[in-house]
Amino acid sequence: MAGRNGRTVRDLRRGNRTAVLQRLYFDGPMSRYELGPATGLSSGSISNVVAELLADGLVEEAGSVDSDGGRPRTLLRVAPASGHMIGVDVGETRVRVELFDLTLTELARTERPLEQQGYDVDVIVGHICDGIAEVLAAADIAPERLLGVGVGVPGIVARTAERGAVVHGQTIGWDAVPIESLLRSACRLPDSVPYFTDNGAKTLGQAEMWFGAGRGARNAAVVLFGSGVGACLVTEEVEHGRAVEWGHLTVRVRGRRCRCGALGCLEAYAGAEALLDRWREEGGRPPEGVDEETALTAMLAAAYPADGTAPDPVALAVLEETAEYLGAGLSDLINLFQPERILIGGWAGLQLGSRFLPAVRRYAASYALRYPAQHVTIDLGRLGPDAVTVGAAILPLADFFARGGRRAETVREGRSPAWRTALEERAPH
Repeated sequence: MAGRNGRTVRDLRRGNRTAVLQRLYFDGPMSRYELGPATGLSSGSISNVVAELLADGLVEEAGSVDSDGGRPRTLLRVAPASGHMIGVDVGETRVRVELFDLTLTELARTERPLEQQGYDVDVIVGHICDGIAEVLAAADIAPERLLGVGVGVPGIVARTAERGAVVHGQTIGWDAVPIESLLRSACRLPDSVPYFTDNGAKTLGQAEMWFGAGRGARNAAVVLFGSGVGACLVTEEVEHGRAVEWGHLTVRVRGRRCRCGALGCLEAYAGAEALLDRWREEGGRPPEGVDEETALTAMLAAAYPADGTAPDPVALAVLEETAEYLGAGLSDLINLFQPERILIGGWAGLQLGSRFLPAVRRYAASYALRYPAQHVTIDLGRLGPDAVTVGAAILPLADFFARGGRRAETVREGRSPAWRTALEERAPH
């Protein structure tokens, strides 16, 4: 039965379960007494919801704490083994697959390098499926226990009723790739296991906002700095973040040609691939036959030698110019969205790290409007190279919480009769 606001009893119960689960997840262990004011629910509602979650195995007791003059209060926490998620990062140099328990503790991982095959769709799908099978076997977890598989990919992700997630990755040659249907056909996980696909910058942003340097911020921009560059914007209106193709802002009219085919994109100057190309074009000597991460490490060593020898002037000049382009690009985010924080992640951002950051901050402040520039902090992300896979695993976890801690139902053809829907809504949950 629906109330005046359109919400059914089932909706209210699901919302109550979600509120308790999320509070225990982020702030637990907590007692029933503490959960009341923390969630805004009555003591009766807390008792009913906790009893359900204990019976479902989603919550477990975690010791006790003394109370003022009364019996010790039992502490509760989310049960780590009550659910599992897989996070996948389709990166520039490798495909990384990780298995997590419900509290996002890593249980197993595997990586598969991307070499001459590049972004061949069949190769990527094969790597993901093989990786999923490998981590499940390593942790001895049955596929049926998965809450879902989250995948972070380069490019724009559109969702269609017929084919699920479809990826438009212009810089990697993906034109409307139906990644979700391809994975479901190739990986052969149970139909009850859903797939969630989103832009890698957004999954990075999700991870930093939940567990990293973005916690507590209402407005933030999280930047993924790798072979290319991208960003995720998180605002009060878009709490889960929105991926933006920041790397394809035009920073120089009739400038260098970008991987996307256009001229003068930020990515053509600030991305790691372009950075190494510019070093080579200016007379530098990047190591041959190595991946981009190794080559960038060599460039940093040449520009900032640890043994006190003279720096490579070409490498140093290209890096300093890149800091200016990146700072100018961040100034656009500052002027347009006025975030409280900007966080820089991605493998190249982590490699350049604290040595690069002061120059980037200086250039961002010099190109941005003074008022928003004075109210933003620019820092590195805290979650390291696993941030995209963690964020990808958060996609099924967030869906699980939104369902009140109930697994997604297998999609069936046809609609249920109205009488059955009504009974389901009125039944206790």
